[in-house]
Amino acid sequence: MENVNMEGSYTAYEIVPLPKEKWQGTLIPMRYTTTEYYDVSVGQKEDGFRVTLEKKTFAEPVSHTPEEYDFPDKLYQEHWEKACAWGVLEGQEMIACIETCPEEWSNRLMVTELWVHEAHRRKGIAHELMAVAKEQARLERRRALILETQSCNVGAIAFYLQEGFTLIGFDSCCYQNGDLDRKEVRLDLGMLYNRRPELKREDIEIRPETEKDYFGTEEMTMRAFWNKHHKGCNEHFLVHKLRTSGDYLPGLSRIAVRDGRVIGGIFYSRAWLKKDDRSMEILTFGPLCVEPAWQGCGVGRLLLEETMALAKQAGYPGIVIFGEPDYYPHRGFVTCDKLGITTAEGKNSDAFMGCELFPGALKAFGGSFYESEIFEQLSPEETEIFSAQFPPLRKQYFPMQW
Repeated sequence: MENVNMEGSYTAYEIVPLPKEKWQGTLIPMRYTTTEYYDVSVGQKEDGFRVTLEKKTFAEPVSHTPEEYDFPDKLYQEHWEKACAWGVLEGQEMIACIETCPEEWSNRLMVTELWVHEAHRRKGIAHELMAVAKEQARLERRRALILETQSCNVGAIAFYLQEGFTLIGFDSCCYQNGDLDRKEVRLDLGMLYNRRPELKREDIEIRPETEKDYFGTEEMTMRAFWNKHHKGCNEHFLVHKLRTSGDYLPGLSRIAVRDGRVIGGIFYSRAWLKKDDRSMEILTFGPLCVEPAWQGCGVGRLLLEETMALAKQAGYPGIVIFGEPDYYPHRGFVTCDKLGITTAEGKNSDAFMGCELFPGALKAFGGSFYESEIFEQLSPEETEIFSAQFPPLRKQYFPMQW
């Protein structure tokens, strides 16, 4: 099978996870030779400071190697507690790698290592590796992707600028007290993710899906869930299969459209609570999805508000779902243990949630939750065949996956 990058174009390199238990402590032989540097100058003025960064040329080429540093670069160093790494291998030999680590307190993702072997540079590998970090930042809803480089590593700086990074700061004594004189100053670069403004109801069209929308809805769903919960996704195939099920409820399901494009959707189906020999019909939905470029803009909230009102008008007692614990509690959902409801296997989890459309309607019944059999009819083989009609996307491991 051919490899594709995050944008869908083909690449000759397979990027694989580098698990900590195998790769921790692996030396990264960072070495480069440069004829240029960014001269960092800091001067104090009566009313403040003057800082300049000006590209200049060394009198002689300057080389940097791992041997000159007391703490050479290695994968999974102890101070990066939640690091995750990916790489390109030739046999068992690593020829390129990238490592990231979340900065939780500031909701930023840091690229802690990026390296490509000298023999494999200028072949697009670094771009492919950086695409993985960018995708991780997007999936984790980070506000910025950041990294550290040196003022004398002009080649790396040029690459980062081309990738969309910009200067966000510097440290003039990070490595030694004489970094300014040595022309090796730590530069902090970042890529800031500015979300679109919150959408209002009048900004989008929310309506039932038509047959003309099917392909666009499925493609949007595929992009929304790709690599989110596991490598690849099958939610787009679920949307396709749901339409053929007698349990699907198109009268409650809706899509969100803006400028003629489907940017979101919610899809309802019948579900049941069973207790002893009794059964009560309720609702579930899945997926609820939003085009990645419009995530965080309120599209999901608008879809939920409109369709939950329709469900209440139709007299349904409530909704039970498997969903994201950080999202749905803000929309009126609680974990099902608070409603006396378990899965069919008698279990509960933070992702198993319910919402009563009428006070006490679910809790008064309790019982075990059962959804349509269509949710169990999504074989990997059929999903692969169905996915082939859409622009290809690379399946990739990310640390937030289930």
